[in-house]
Amino acid sequence: MNNSSLEQFSYDNTIVRNFIVATVIFGIIGMLVGLTIALQLVFPILNFADFASFGRLRPLHTNAIIFAFVGNGMFAGIYYSLQRLCKSRMYSDALSKINFWGWQLIILSAVATLPLGITSSKEYAELEWPIDIAITLIWVVFGWNMFGTIIKRREKHLYVAIWFFIATFVTVAVLHIVNSFSMPVSLFKSYSWYAGVQDALVQWWYGHNAVAFFLTTPFLGLMYYFVPKAANRPVYSYRLSIIHFWALIFIYIWAGPHHLLYTSLPDWAQSLGVVFSIMLIAPSWGGMLNGLLTLRGAWDKVREDPVLKFMVVAITCYGMATFEGPMLSLKNVNAIAHFTDWVVAHVHVGGLGWNGFLLFGMLYYLIPKMYDTKLFSIKLANFHFWIGSMGIVFYALPMYWAGFVQSAMWKEFTVDGVLAYPNFLETVTQLKYMYFLRSVGGLMFIIGAVVMAYNLTKTAFSGKFIANETAEAAPLSKEEHVHAGEHWHRWIERRPIQMLVFSLLIILIGGLVEMIPTFLVKSNIPTIASVKPYTPLELEGRDLYIREGCSNCHSQMVRPFRSEKVRYGEYSKAGEFVYDHPFLWGSKRTGPDLHRVGGKYPDSWHYNHMMDPELTSANSIMPTYTFMLERKLDLSQTENKISAMRKIGVPYPEGYELKVLEDVKKQADGIAASLAKDNIRTASDKEIIAMIAYLQRLGTDIKAKPDTLTQK
Repeated sequence: MNNSSLEQFSYDNTIVRNFIVATVIFGIIGMLVGLTIALQLVFPILNFADFASFGRLRPLHTNAIIFAFVGNGMFAGIYYSLQRLCKSRMYSDALSKINFWGWQLIILSAVATLPLGITSSKEYAELEWPIDIAITLIWVVFGWNMFGTIIKRREKHLYVAIWFFIATFVTVAVLHIVNSFSMPVSLFKSYSWYAGVQDALVQWWYGHNAVAFFLTTPFLGLMYYFVPKAANRPVYSYRLSIIHFWALIFIYIWAGPHHLLYTSLPDWAQSLGVVFSIMLIAPSWGGMLNGLLTLRGAWDKVREDPVLKFMVVAITCYGMATFEGPMLSLKNVNAIAHFTDWVVAHVHVGGLGWNGFLLFGMLYYLIPKMYDTKLFSIKLANFHFWIGSMGIVFYALPMYWAGFVQSAMWKEFTVDGVLAYPNFLETVTQLKYMYFLRSVGGLMFIIGAVVMAYNLTKTAFSGKFIANETAEAAPLSKEEHVHAGEHWHRWIERRPIQMLVFSLLIILIGGLVEMIPTFLVKSNIPTIASVKPYTPLELEGRDLYIREGCSNCHSQMVRPFRSEKVRYGEYSKAGEFVYDHPFLWGSKRTGPDLHRVGGKYPDSWHYNHMMDPELTSANSIMPTYTFMLERKLDLSQTENKISAMRKIGVPYPEGYELKVLEDVKKQADGIAASLAKDNIRTASDKEIIAMIAYLQRLGTDIKAKPDTLTQK
């Protein structure tokens, strides 16, 4: 080719560096928050303030890791690889900057709101509605910049990594928008548009596919770029990458219901989720094998190069997690694992191993290249690799063991047919040592990350940053040349808009098939006449329950197992949740299920339990909530809350807002009088009164048939 036909341009490394710095800083902060909440389960005294309690910090940890650590790392990798795959600078430097600073402001808004209890409670989507809108806008900016770059590219074919980036953009947009529909009450409060079973389906359609399309597909794209680059070898199989991509994005979107097995979700939806979850093994392992076999003939280099070491372990963890996930979706396995620490172990094998290690390998690859120097210390990188690997082992194995212990103790009966461990706390006390070992593993992982930060900083100081990396390439030819024997898939690889549209259509099929019948066919959620909306005081108590993150430790879903019916009472029915905006079924039982707790204990028990859990439950690891005993209940938004609930279908009478305060006072005075009978003197306008009202309401809308197995 004549050199005079080549165009001169430069790659923008500044935006990549900015996202890398944010990745490292927020990653270490998010890990430290995770270590804190892990230690809180061992040493409850670490719940030293309301804003620093486990219930409020746990969503801060998950958001920091998913969106701040993994999210920033994802953007860094995409901005670096996309420019080189397209042989073009990013479409707009201004859009790149807006993407970066907007994303950091979203992260800081999470830091500012979640510890204050400003949350929607929907897992991995806890941020309130104004922040959801900001996320949508910044995501559009990212997509605009990405597609602008693809359209002005100088390389005709779209490499496989770009396919995954396109699917990530379109699917995350759909997931976020659909799951975020809500009815605002105020700037910092809203209610999910969906209720009960429908809300649960939408949430776990989002939650499962947030893992799929935010934590998996973009990282598969990064794997397809950085592994061949670091190994200096081509991808093992082009055809396998095609099958991997299209099969993965089609099948993944159906699998969300496997998070809701044995719940009140219709059986057909549960079964659909199981079938597609098992099918997921094929494309997932196809991708894993494509990544590992790319390194064929390069294993000597793997032994010496820390970049490849991290990437090999990352891909291996991806394979482990994507085998275990489908296994956990089998009903007989799910009956053992769900609500236990087994799921925590599973999630962290993916988070620490797949996302964390792939990012670490990517950072060790990028910094020396962008600073035109060598890595400061191979020895420190190898130390990071080994202490990080041991950290994963020390984290995961105790959690697996804890999960098996939990399930076994919850389900065991004596020869007389009664629960062997009727006191839930008997299980909790058995797990403290496992939780401590988990903390040790987390600390080891953090030490590795800090060592990496030091190593990368020293590397940067030893070189000179290349802000605008010069490059040259021929302009994109507008002529279509179809060569004999060319693979049919080349057609779509030249057309990014068609790739976007086909990806959108494929991911919409599964969601629509699952949601339309659940929303439109009334028999899926049978009506129960005795189920009534929450009273205004109970609604306020429910909002306090949400504010304190109680659903992070307590489920509200009694499954149709003998052990659960004996321990908790009648199993949960779909029609009981029709006024629950949002649903609060939970995903982990650190404490017992609460769906049938209403009327089980006197008001005074709940008062003492919130004041000091060990007064009622010796050796409890639950935080104290003494501030609720003193803090006055804020009723300034109660009328607006009732009005908002009516707008989304809760049948409060027209004009009821005018008498809600009267009803609140009447019910609150009754609870205060009940407490006084047990020598507890408290004003009726305290937060604890509303919390008691809500807890005493739970599970009382239906009268269960007597159960001969009920524990006495």
